[in-house]
Amino acid sequence: MFTGIVEELGEVVAVEELDAGRSARLTVRGKVVTGDARHGDSIAVNGVCLTVAAVDGDAFTADVMKETLDRSSLGALRPGSPVNLERAVRADQRLGGHIVQGHVDGTGAVVSREPAEHWEIVRISLPPGLERYVVEKGSIAVDGVSLTVVAADAESFTVSLIPTTLELTTLGHKRPGDPVNLEVDVIAKYVEKLTAGARA
Repeated sequence: MFTGIVEELGEVVAVEELDAGRSARLTVRGKVVTGDARHGDSIAVNGVCLTVAAVDGDAFTADVMKETLDRSSLGALRPGSPVNLERAVRADQRLGGHIVQGHVDGTGAVVSREPAEHWEIVRISLPPGLERYVVEKGSIAVDGVSLTVVAADAESFTVSLIPTTLELTTLGHKRPGDPVNLEVDVIAKYVEKLTAGARA
């Protein structure tokens, strides 16, 4: 489990395509997250939970399966791409953001950016089917960053990015049209399933 509080902005070192594009091996540099990383540990890369296969200095390697490539934007990463990195949360840590599983529900795209004096309003598109889980003042993870929804409609939602988020995550560099990984609040999905069973 993660909290959506990005620990560092890492960099993709290498992307190796495997099985004729059905999987890939990703090597990412990140001094903070590799400081205590071991084989089998979980690290979120742009909000996608990956399992560490190997650690070499300040870089780690992880295998990415077709399901992950299909549902996320990891397939578009190239050497030099910046990525948000977060280690799995320990039981004795504060839950600074919200419950983030690292299981991406789909991808959206940056629609627009409206800079203000001390923050920036960013509109992001929603893939069909996810709009029912996104509510005003609710939580959502965008490229692994825990954010509060400012407003939402059937096709998109807005978030307000503070200077720290703009400076220390990939969201400060995303332009209109750029894809982002989205993970809706897992509590909303469980509530939907449980209430559907109660109505049946």
